[in-house]
Amino acid sequence: MTVRIHFTVEDLARTHVAERPDPLWEALLSQFLLRSNSPVPGFARWRRQTLSQLNRPARALLALAPPHGYSPDFLTPAASALGLEEGLQSLATTPRDRFEADLGRFTRLYHAPLWIRELTPRQLPRIADAVRDYYTAAIRPYESQIRTHLEVDRRLRTIAVQSGGTRGLLDGLHPNVRWKHPVLEVRSHYVDREVHLGGRGLRLIPSFFCSHGPMMLRDPQLPPVLLYPVQRSLTWQGAGTGKDNDVRDDAKGACAALLGTTRAAALEAIAAGDCTTTELARRLKISAATATHHTAILRDAGLISSQRTGGSVHHTLRPLGEALLQNR
Repeated sequence: MTVRIHFTVEDLARTHVAERPDPLWEALLSQFLLRSNSPVPGFARWRRQTLSQLNRPARALLALAPPHGYSPDFLTPAASALGLEEGLQSLATTPRDRFEADLGRFTRLYHAPLWIRELTPRQLPRIADAVRDYYTAAIRPYESQIRTHLEVDRRLRTIAVQSGGTRGLLDGLHPNVRWKHPVLEVRSHYVDREVHLGGRGLRLIPSFFCSHGPMMLRDPQLPPVLLYPVQRSLTWQGAGTGKDNDVRDDAKGACAALLGTTRAAALEAIAAGDCTTTELARRLKISAATATHHTAILRDAGLISSQRTGGSVHHTLRPLGEALLQNR
């Protein structure tokens, strides 16, 4: 099954990567993880901690987030791009026709509990309050780690645009996404459909908690978005115990998962201090040309700085690179 997103020239000009995490999308997608019966590597500790912190209203929200398939579109309004409170205000004031259409679709697809079937627009402010409670327990304690991963992804997307234009950006989003001008094909487990952007462009939203591959809103009349998962460190919460430690030594820290083993090792070597290109090549047992290639990518991603002194190029860690290594 495939979702085919049709672009015009105007759509290509308006397509962009979101500048910051979308709080209500992260809340919804993280609920999918809590309800899923298939463990996602790196999230076992987060699941335990989050489930122990949820109050009753926040826990009830999980009924609106089945681990596969449709969730009501009103839970992720476009205003959430501006911030949590803006998104919650928009959710709480969802127009009646939008609310009833989304809830009707949901209850037709699933055997929803009675309290969901009896919801009316008057309960929307209470739902918004429950989402705020959920966000406080499940997302807020980890905002720093989420921002670090998404900032690295955004830098890498910038490099993709610089080197390959729109094709480079769209083709590299995810293995399930393929750009065949002027159509972006997204493999789906659930639906075949055609999406015509009609000059509105496409907002690409990197997501830390997205685990099922790229996804879109169901209603084609809503502002077009495409959620895609960022690469995550398996140890993003720091060292744990048991299964949380069952990762390869060469995948330590966010940098290994995000940048690959060799560039992760290069970043760690530069963090140790006093590292020239020649010294980096010696430590990693790679050629000087390969070391230069890797440092160029790290520098373009904003992770390191480089300065030529005489015949040598010295590399130093930047704050983003330090944060990535420390899983902050």
